[in-house]
Amino acid sequence: PGVYECGAGDILKAALELQAALDENGVAVRVLPGAEYRFTRELLEMCANGDVIYLNRDKRYLLVEFPASQAPPHAEWVFYELGLLGVTPVIAHPERNGDLAGRPDLLHRLVTRGALVQITAGSLTGLFGGRVRKTARQFLSMGWVHFIASDAHSSRGRAPVLSAAFREAASLAGEEAARRLVHDNPLQVVRGGEIPAGTFAAPEARRGLRKIFFFKAR
Repeated sequence: PGVYECGAGDILKAALELQAALDENGVAVRVLPGAEYRFTRELLEMCANGDVIYLNRDKRYLLVEFPASQAPPHAEWVFYELGLLGVTPVIAHPERNGDLAGRPDLLHRLVTRGALVQITAGSLTGLFGGRVRKTARQFLSMGWVHFIASDAHSSRGRAPVLSAAFREAASLAGEEAARRLVHDNPLQVVRGGEIPAGTFAAPEARRGLRKIFFFKAR
């Protein structure tokens, strides 16, 4: 807010214009509109007023970005209220958030309450440094990750490439699970279907990731 002011109408218009340009030039790519929203209290009002772009046509999945250094203390409350509106928050790149990396139990609480997790491909491959890579691998190994996305910003610095991250994920969780993160789950989002929460491990709050317990997600 105040920096990137893109209303829902602006995004839809731009997506249609890009699709038209692709069609005119014979590029067989289908473009779907989407947006990544900075976490604020105003998210609830924006969703209620219909001024957001969801990740699917059924107005169900909303991509949300926390500040880089902290997890807002009222996130659980806001996510709970979003759930009452029928909205499922998808947390973008939590492995790059200082609070969530240092206290993974915070992320676990959000996941057990219905939030989904999307990590960045470059995080798994070391683009953001060793600490972020380690955290991304931990979250993935614990079963908390539902999507791997390119988070592309350009054709060079952060290109829309998933292949290297897919190989990293397959080495940690198996090829079937990796395919689910880069293909099956995103397809379910587009179709408005359910994303299986699966079975995931929870860190003991005082001892970090050394000791884990297993819970079956709702």
